[in-house]
Amino acid sequence: MTGQPTPATPATPVIIDCDTGVDDALALLFAVRHPGLELRAVGCVAGNTDVDQVVRNTLTVLEQAGAPEIPVARGAERPLIEPLRTAHHVHGRDGMGDLGLPAPRRRPAGVDAVTLLRREILASPRPVTLIPTAPLTNIALLLRTHPEVTRNIERIVFMGGAVATGNATAVAEFNVWHDPEAAAVLLTAGVPITMYGLDVFRRVIVPADDVRRLRGSAEPGARLAGRLLAHRGPVTSEEDPSGGLGDAGAVCSVADPAGLTTHRLPVEVNLAPGPARGQTVVDRRPRPGEAELHGEAREQPLVDVALDIDPDRYVKLYLATVEGATASGAQGRP
Repeated sequence: MTGQPTPATPATPVIIDCDTGVDDALALLFAVRHPGLELRAVGCVAGNTDVDQVVRNTLTVLEQAGAPEIPVARGAERPLIEPLRTAHHVHGRDGMGDLGLPAPRRRPAGVDAVTLLRREILASPRPVTLIPTAPLTNIALLLRTHPEVTRNIERIVFMGGAVATGNATAVAEFNVWHDPEAAAVLLTAGVPITMYGLDVFRRVIVPADDVRRLRGSAEPGARLAGRLLAHRGPVTSEEDPSGGLGDAGAVCSVADPAGLTTHRLPVEVNLAPGPARGQTVVDRRPRPGEAELHGEAREQPLVDVALDIDPDRYVKLYLATVEGATASGAQGRP
């Protein structure tokens, strides 16, 4: 299978920070079932819905997936500066498509998300890949409170930003728009960063026949994936329940980097009030312009920006992983 490790290849330790969220749930289902990933912990942050609902949703997904006891912790309940602005119109009142899922039996860890993330990053025998699929509030607090964690972070692959068109505004993507200051902190982390933005996010669509097959599965995790995908559009109906992987594509890119084309480019976040607030300004110019020639150059972090993707590759990888794993074979923290 594409992206699967050989027996001699150790699993990549990963930590997900999410606002579960229909497509965050799809990402979690993949992460716990891919044998090349070792999911060490999950941080929860407000975004798609309030943080307490995010914790409940996350625990429910892990339970439905048959995952081992992976620690889950409650994080920030609002952005650093802005008020909470949810996406219930996209994800439903419960953040999970209002599917009526049962309350989880699992309980969150007895520490906050920043404490959990610090503990698990520093305790990992190998450097961790951090995968935020949500507003970056927890990550900013972690980096500012415990900068020592960067010594054991291999890289950060975040779902957020856009080179071209936004979704929260004409130019800003939701996760960055929700907490622009936190995103600006992330870009100064001092570790390699990959931006998995809307330019590739929207392109990975699971065909209707596959969604129907998943929905009819007798295995709870695969069946949940089908129900979530049916909620995600672009066309959501009984006749054509195709659905986008969304955040899950970012996790696929960690398991199988060859499906993603990135370019290292200067990126900054627009923090000014107004219609461009939260925009990720990506400099794709081949040479300096007049501003730089007139002494207005600013040092900007270099980010591996995703500009192209192999959608079929990641759809096949996702389906093979989610359908091919059983609850007893789910991967996670040893």
